[in-house]
Amino acid sequence: MSKYHYYIHGMHCGSCIQKIEKNLSGVTGKMVVRLESPQLQIESETLPDFAELKTRIEKAGSYRLEATDSTESEIKKNILATYYPLILIVSLISIVSLKGIENTHDWMLHFMAGFFLVFSAFKFIDLRGFKDAYSTYDVIARKWSFYGFLYPFLELGLGLAFLFRFQLQVALLSSIVLMSVSSLGVIQALLDRRQIRCACLGTALNLPMSTITLVEDLLMVGMSIIMLLNR
Repeated sequence: MSKYHYYIHGMHCGSCIQKIEKNLSGVTGKMVVRLESPQLQIESETLPDFAELKTRIEKAGSYRLEATDSTESEIKKNILATYYPLILIVSLISIVSLKGIENTHDWMLHFMAGFFLVFSAFKFIDLRGFKDAYSTYDVIARKWSFYGFLYPFLELGLGLAFLFRFQLQVALLSSIVLMSVSSLGVIQALLDRRQIRCACLGTALNLPMSTITLVEDLLMVGMSIIMLLNR
């Protein structure tokens, strides 16, 4: 459980506190609004959505929210701690992909093979759990739950295709379609500001949905397009 502190400019009396607390009703975490300073303190296990807090407070009246130095450092620390496993995995895949390469094209093929194989493996650890988590935001899995079971096998197939250089043009086109569709669900979840679990690494690691998930999907799309254009 972490504590986050924010300054609230324009707050002068108890009535201000009541209006702000009313508008913050429903926000995750234990909140305390103080007139001294004046400030907002949130105690939560998850990182508060600063944009949502700012919007809610501004709707309460002529108030402005500002993160304190301690909050900004806590946010940076929390982001690194939360996404450390993902950063570590992607970094190791990147390093292993350097083995025996002759050009950037080879490196991208190695990287995509490692990416799809490793990420599919994490999903296979708890296939049913992945299916349930994926169906909360993916545009296809929400309508057809079986797609959640199928998706790790599609990633595995792509990983093997890139590893053994099998039907590369088909694999690249399939990668573009698969990851583009996956990114649509991520974009929608981010726009709706839903605090949901990201299923990119299955249920073995508890990662929140964020723009990092979107970058991960679009990275595969971008690499696939570059390799198709250079073939």
